[in-house]
Amino acid sequence: MRMESTGQLVHLATTAGLPHYWWFFVVLGVAAGIVSGLLGVGSGIVVVPALVLLCSVDQKSAQGTALALMVPMALLGAWRYWSHPHIDVDGRIVGWLVCGALFGVLVGTALAARIPGQALRRIFACFLAVVAVRMFFAAKARPAAGDTPSASMQQATGSGGIPDDARP
Repeated sequence: MRMESTGQLVHLATTAGLPHYWWFFVVLGVAAGIVSGLLGVGSGIVVVPALVLLCSVDQKSAQGTALALMVPMALLGAWRYWSHPHIDVDGRIVGWLVCGALFGVLVGTALAARIPGQALRRIFACFLAVVAVRMFFAAKARPAAGDTPSASMQQATGSGGIPDDARP
């Protein structure tokens, strides 16, 4: 992995074989893993701001680093949720989301390559702020696993779930 940065922390850690600051990246990884596993969010919420603000890594490099980190972490986290008997992770929904996400990441990375880093950083910050405000004020009790699907899922599918003919 190539990390070019003007940040002293990243520069020292990557050019000197990680003798002084390797622990920072391990601690950052632990924090990203805890937040991801606890809240079900991508590690980018923790990793991107930390790399940009604390290590002076440019926005695009921080995003690429966060994406590389997500694969093993997300697989382990998903398996842990999936193996819990009281948590329902519907493989059909996962399959359909993956189909859309694979296409979406191709579009997103192509757009990110064309957007200036400073603008991308502001877009990222605004996205986090909007999501945080919406989550805070729209918090409603969700049905427990095994209860009926939410009204929004019923409205979206017209059936109270994914129709049988739409299953992969």
